[in-house]
Amino acid sequence: MVYVIAFAIVVIWGCTFVQTKLLINSGLCPEEIFFYRFVLAYLLMLPLSGKKMMLDGWKDELIAISLGLTGGSLYFVTENYALAFGYCSNVALIVCLTPLITTLIVGCLYPSERIGRSGVVGSVVALVGMALVVFNGNFILKLSPLGDLLAFAACLCWALYSLAIKRLQGKYSNMLITRKVFGYGLLTMLPWLLFRGVNTEALITGGAIVWGNLLFLGCVASMLCFLGWNWCLGKLGTVRATNLLYLNPVVAITTSALVLGENVTWIAICGAVLILIGLVCIDRKNG
Repeated sequence: MVYVIAFAIVVIWGCTFVQTKLLINSGLCPEEIFFYRFVLAYLLMLPLSGKKMMLDGWKDELIAISLGLTGGSLYFVTENYALAFGYCSNVALIVCLTPLITTLIVGCLYPSERIGRSGVVGSVVALVGMALVVFNGNFILKLSPLGDLLAFAACLCWALYSLAIKRLQGKYSNMLITRKVFGYGLLTMLPWLLFRGVNTEALITGGAIVWGNLLFLGCVASMLCFLGWNWCLGKLGTVRATNLLYLNPVVAITTSALVLGENVTWIAICGAVLILIGLVCIDRKNG
């Protein structure tokens, strides 16, 4: 059951590429999309997460702030501006390193979650598969130092998020932790939004396309998926759960082909097969 929920979350997150692209085409900027979806998610979490507002001690509160940064505002800003300053193929490939980097960091700090030879082979196979899916037959890789550095920062953010949340799990309810992620994600994004400014015209004139996609991103991709993912991290362990993110580009490219009409080559299909083989190898060690 846990795997079913985790897989469903990965599928939904893989589909958000399409919703985000439609919203950008409707006039919203990436920062505004993040802000609106996290506002919706936070408001939905308020009546579900109890009356407790602060955690027990400033250390736990600092960890919650780090979760809002690494899983929210900082991750989002670094990833989106990596796309602005770099090449899409570079960014996509570097972000694909997230499961591997998470596995290495967690393995160093938690020996019980280290992967063996089969896990290493599986990670390499899955990573090669992800590269094939990302490039989709267009093997163009150019150096873009700033964009590549920002993409790696986004990758590191999510790895640190997966690590930091282990410090709060078991001490607080999943509802409360998830609400804190949304709350501090919003607070740490506010200075950037004040600097950049917010355009509300798209909300007023966008109609069903804008509101429908925002509701999906806020209610499903943010509130339900973050809640479910944090639960899966506790049940499956950080390494096993994070390795399922190898499926993200497969879902993204499939959705793009079905909804946006983008082309999928046989190379991408071979990459998807390699990802599945790699996941089987990884899970054989962790099973």
